[in-house]
Amino acid sequence: MRVSLKDVAERAGVSIKTVSNVVNKYQHVTPAMRARVQQAIDELGYRPNLAARHLRKGRTGIIALAVPELGNPYFAELAGAVIDAAAEHDFTVLLDHTRGEREREVLVSQGFRARVIDGLILSPLELEAEDLEGRDGIDADVPLVLLGEREYDLPYDHIAIDNVAAARVAVRHLISRGRGSIAYLGARTDSANRPAHLRLKGWRAELAEAGLPAPESLVGPVGGWNRDDGAQAMARMLDSGVRPDAVFAYNDLVAIGAMRVLHERGLRVPWDVAVVGFDDIAEGQFGAVTLTTIAPDKLAIARLAVASLLRRLGGGGEPGGRTLTAEFRLVERESTLGRR
Repeated sequence: MRVSLKDVAERAGVSIKTVSNVVNKYQHVTPAMRARVQQAIDELGYRPNLAARHLRKGRTGIIALAVPELGNPYFAELAGAVIDAAAEHDFTVLLDHTRGEREREVLVSQGFRARVIDGLILSPLELEAEDLEGRDGIDADVPLVLLGEREYDLPYDHIAIDNVAAARVAVRHLISRGRGSIAYLGARTDSANRPAHLRLKGWRAELAEAGLPAPESLVGPVGGWNRDDGAQAMARMLDSGVRPDAVFAYNDLVAIGAMRVLHERGLRVPWDVAVVGFDDIAEGQFGAVTLTTIAPDKLAIARLAVASLLRRLGGGGEPGGRTLTAEFRLVERESTLGRR
């Protein structure tokens, strides 16, 4: 038979209300009482009925996370962090991936799964501000939190890092290693509020402050964000006769692709060309040359996103939305330092 709150209360010698307060993680319970109730829970093997709890609040207990590409290690790692953060609040995460296509991002944002989810965390690549204007009818029931580096002037909470500052830290590190011809791989022709442009902006700003050149020949355009895109961009630059002594890549996958081409061309990383990536995916730690990278605080991003969504579900939050910035750090590895 299923163990009930009453069974736990009788075993612990407390009221059902006290057991409920412990199970629901209310703060105003003494440590001694919490330990007493927890011992009874453990002894009886009590498991709360989460579905019933959410239904009493008019919820499903499910939030959705939509990312551009689950095959990209950064988004896979971020999804894991969001799942863990949501589980701390007894929510299940429904995963979706949009392939970075505007039509699918619009479909997700407009609430095509609104009947089965309590809220949505969306990491868009192509979504424009006007695409969200039609959410007015569903916004109150299914709040939205935006993730990622696209900048929007919208009434939704937005979790991001400072891309310009992060790019400057990466380039500053390369300059500190004595590099003076630093390429940027990751340029796009999209609108200027996207992360590729923000990182390019940081690259230009740091080079300008150091008095170093930033010619267009050192800017490598990419068609996407994967390893082959980085390899192709690096090959085109070298084939054009430009040979930088350092590369700052849009992300780790682009950097890994670039490093492969450098190896094929007989250029040693970091002695001939130093490389810095962005995202700190696990793969970067296990190559023949480990990758120096900018590491966004993925756990903080996930926790901020879930907390923001639950705050909206609880009726809190500023009417105009907030932009919340997570921290980042530079992780120095062999691709700029060499083997020690």
